Amino acid sequence: MNKQDINPLEDTESEAALAYAEERRENIRTFVRTSPDYYIRNFDKIGASSRFTATFNLMAGLFGPIWFGARGLWSWALPFLILEALAFVQIARGLFGDLAADAMARIASIEGTLDLRRQQLAAAIESGSDRVDAFQRTVDSLEANIGGIRAEAEALAAEGPTIVLTGVVLLIVVKAIQAIVANWALEARFSEWLSDRTVRSGLPPQHIVLSALFMVIIVATAMVHYSFPGRYSLLSTFPTDPDIRLTGITLVENFIAWCVSNSEAFFDGLTFAIRSLLDALEVILVQTPWIVIVSLIVLLTWLTAGLRTAIYSGAFLAYMGLLGFWEAAMTTLALLGTAALLSIIIGIPLGMFAARRPRFYAFIQPIMDFMQTMPAFVFMVPVIAFFGVGKPAAVIVTMIFGGTPVVRLTVLGLRGVPESVREAAISFGANKWYLLTKVDLPLASPSIRAGINQTIMLSLAMVVVASLIGAKGLGEDVLEALQYANVGQGILAGFAILFCAMILDRIVQGARK
Repeated sequence: MNKQDINPLEDTESEAALAYAEERRENIRTFVRTSPDYYIRNFDKIGASSRFTATFNLMAGLFGPIWFGARGLWSWALPFLILEALAFVQIARGLFGDLAADAMARIASIEGTLDLRRQQLAAAIESGSDRVDAFQRTVDSLEANIGGIRAEAEALAAEGPTIVLTGVVLLIVVKAIQAIVANWALEARFSEWLSDRTVRSGLPPQHIVLSALFMVIIVATAMVHYSFPGRYSLLSTFPTDPDIRLTGITLVENFIAWCVSNSEAFFDGLTFAIRSLLDALEVILVQTPWIVIVSLIVLLTWLTAGLRTAIYSGAFLAYMGLLGFWEAAMTTLALLGTAALLSIIIGIPLGMFAARRPRFYAFIQPIMDFMQTMPAFVFMVPVIAFFGVGKPAAVIVTMIFGGTPVVRLTVLGLRGVPESVREAAISFGANKWYLLTKVDLPLASPSIRAGINQTIMLSLAMVVVASLIGAKGLGEDVLEALQYANVGQGILAGFAILFCAMILDRIVQGARK
């Protein structure tokens, strides 16, 4: 009776295993399309072990990067292409290359100088000058240099067989590695294809042709360039025309001039608004008695981050005051506060608007990438053209560099709000305003506050750069230390900037927690 109960179960499992194996074989045939039996056998061998299983693929070994590229394995094809190109370059240099080209160019340069010195020596001998010995020593020295370089050139020319052998050995090793790892890499791609059928499969002829053309062009160009250095200027110098650059410079300058002349009222108004906010913060931070400012900062740190952090903040503020950096630090905080406040006022609403509008966010994302990656010194050129030098220009440069994180993290936080929570609020009759203020923003607030923190930190990183266009504060002390190589002042002012950053970071992070 037990035997009758077990046999049907075993038969079912056996049929399921056979069906799975047949389905896997069909999938492999569909994926590889060429030599399916070979790949079925090797894929089964590779799949039976969780470790790397070495197999040998002759076609991958022979065609190398072309095979990997045609199969869509470009993460393997490119490193192998570099290694094979290096091997072929070594072989070509050893067989056909002018190994002594650099040495002979140096000899030609020295011979020109040697001819001049010989003429000077002959003239000195003819005139009976007292500089005959000096010229003779120079000529002897140049002739000795030429002899040494010529011997070096001969030694380089004799290294041809060794270079060829090195290239051949490298090529054989690379080909062997490619043949061994090819099936393993292709089986991993097959596993990806099973879950995502958009992954490239098969071996289409057009992919073979494109991969071969790419590899041949790269290898042939490298071989010619390194085997015959300097012979083909097209390979070493990008073909360009100075008129293109001059035309581009003229167009940019004309565009900036047109913007300045047609938007003067706008930029004047923007400058006035920034200066008004900056002056107000400077009055609060600089002209208010230091006891009041210290007490407020320590109290705020205590309320947000705890007593221990408040004690550290008091020590940092004492450092700034005792070393004479108090006014500069408060000026820096005023500049930073203006830039950060404007970035937050603009960035959070912009992030809220972009969070539910993917097309708009896709439009502004490249602009933010440009703002965050372009060096700050490049921003200064148009900013100075529009705003002149001074604190408003420094605020604008700081906003451009540090204003993007608050937008990105606001979008990230709002998009991370669970849809189930939003749907539950809507089902209970929540309108858009209630949904935004009572659901979306509270749940996204950790991410938004992290964006505010990052904006403040990046803005503080611009303190020294902003001092180049007229911003006062701690950056000016660091800039003076750089100009006069005053190491002590630079380090002390740098610590003051660091302590400002730490205080602000603890306040914002404490509030976030």
